[in-house]
Amino acid sequence: MKRVVVAATALALMAVPAQAQMGGGKRHRDDDGKSEQKKPQVDEKAYKAALDKIPEPKEKYDPWGAARPADPKKTK
Repeated sequence: MKRVVVAATALALMAVPAQAQMGGGKRHRDDDGKSEQKKPQVDEKAYKAALDKIPEPKEKYDPWGAARPADPKKTK
């Protein structure tokens, strides 16, 4: 009888954290519906206008430029 009580207690203690991780609270589910409606809408025209304001680089960016050794001078 003692083994049954210990086993039942152990199972009950293991189920409580699992329920908390699975979102057992009803309050959490209500918040999900409201957050989807509050997302800002992206305006395509404003996005394209912002991209046009970015200046074009004059020379190509080389992220490994400082890591490479300098080019040897070519002699004729």
